[in-house]
Amino acid sequence: MNNEPLVLVVEDDAPIRNLIATTLKTRGYPYVTANDGKTAIMLATARNPDVILLDLGLPDTDGTEVIKTVRRWTDAPIIVISARTDDKDKIAALDLGADDYLTKPFSVEELLARLRVMQRRLANAVNKGDPVFVNGDLKIDFQAGCAYMNGEELHLTPIEFKLLCLLAGNVDKVLTHTYITRHVWGAAWENNVSSLRVFMATLRKKLDRGDGFPQYIQTRVGVGYRMPRM
Repeated sequence: MNNEPLVLVVEDDAPIRNLIATTLKTRGYPYVTANDGKTAIMLATARNPDVILLDLGLPDTDGTEVIKTVRRWTDAPIIVISARTDDKDKIAALDLGADDYLTKPFSVEELLARLRVMQRRLANAVNKGDPVFVNGDLKIDFQAGCAYMNGEELHLTPIEFKLLCLLAGNVDKVLTHTYITRHVWGAAWENNVSSLRVFMATLRKKLDRGDGFPQYIQTRVGVGYRMPRM
C-alpha cells in the first residue's frame, strides 16, 4: 500500500502539468490531474485528495473560486502554483484558504520540498492523539476514516464524518456555530448556521438509537453543539 499522499494537480498548461505529473510519478506520489476548474472540483469531491496543487489561471474559472468551493468540505493542504507575482494575489489566495504559494517558474526540488512540508503536516494531524476514539457505543477510527455505533459501521458523508470528528475532539465542550462552520467549511461559511443545522440533523439521525439511549449530539439553543462524555 502506498503511504504517499494523493495529489490533485490542477494546471491547464500541458507542459507544466506533464512536468509535475512526471515528477510525482518518479517520486512515488499517486496523483490525478485536471486542466480546468470544473474537473478539479469534481475530482476533489470524488477522490478526496490529500494535497492540491492549484494554478490560478484556469480556462473556465479563476483558481480562487476553486479554493472557495473545495474549502466548503475539505481542509486538505492547497499549494498554489501561479505566474501571478503580485502580493495582492498571494494574500487573496492565502486568505481564502490556500496553505502555500509557489511562483512560476519554479524548480522541481522546491516543489518537492513544499510537498514534504505538507506531508509532515498531514502526518502530525493523523498522529495527534489516539488513532481510535471511543465514547460509549461510539467508535471512530480516524486513520481509516470510519465510525461505528455498537459495532456497526455508520454510513457517513465526508462532511458528517468531519463534524463528528470535530465534536469527538472536543468532548464535553460546547462548540459555537461559528467555531464549527469555520473549522469544517472555512471562514466564508462561518455565518451559515442554517446549513450547519441540516448537516447536524442528518448526523444525529444516524447516531440516534432510539428512546432510552443517550444522545451523542446535544444542542445548546442559540449557541452551538456538544458531545457529552458517556
